[in-house]
Amino acid sequence: MLALAEIFYSVQGEGTWSGTPAVFVRLAGCNLNCRFCDTDYSLQSFGSVAGVVARVRELGGDCPMVILTGGEPLAQTESSALIEALRADGRRVHIESNGTVPVELAHDVWLTVSPKERLHPAMAQRANEVKLIVDGRVPEEWLESFAGRSVAVFLQPEGNKPANVQLAVDAAKAQPDRYRLSLQTHKFIGVR
Repeated sequence: MLALAEIFYSVQGEGTWSGTPAVFVRLAGCNLNCRFCDTDYSLQSFGSVAGVVARVRELGGDCPMVILTGGEPLAQTESSALIEALRADGRRVHIESNGTVPVELAHDVWLTVSPKERLHPAMAQRANEVKLIVDGRVPEEWLESFAGRSVAVFLQPEGNKPANVQLAVDAAKAQPDRYRLSLQTHKFIGVR
């Protein structure tokens, strides 16, 4: 059984796929305790893999994109079975992870890694994009983990706070070949 926080249909508000309709499957729980976390990933219900896939179909219809998020979605042992079931249902699976739990992923699964306290090297090497949270500073110490790869590195201002936005903009302008800005656009337009 999967521990679930919520399942909903919306648009991706961050990163490369910003603006793309997607069904979000927020799995409950996290293996980190970040002080700035803005997500309620508390346990709301349990569901089977088949039940989650059915709910994705019910909410999103033919929407091809499904985003597994959390907390930390890969911390649940059944997350791999869910990924495979969603792929078998014709969905394009995207995962938003802190990169601490090493999991083998199919080549067509999109992985966004947002490192916080620690990072597993295998997940850094597998990342399709990187999201660094700017909270009073740009956490450049994580860049070495992604060296030698052409992977987009997004700076995301924590809470869209003006001081964090300015730090992120200044860093992106100073290093345009390294950074891109990612704002939580879903929050600006008032959707989940």
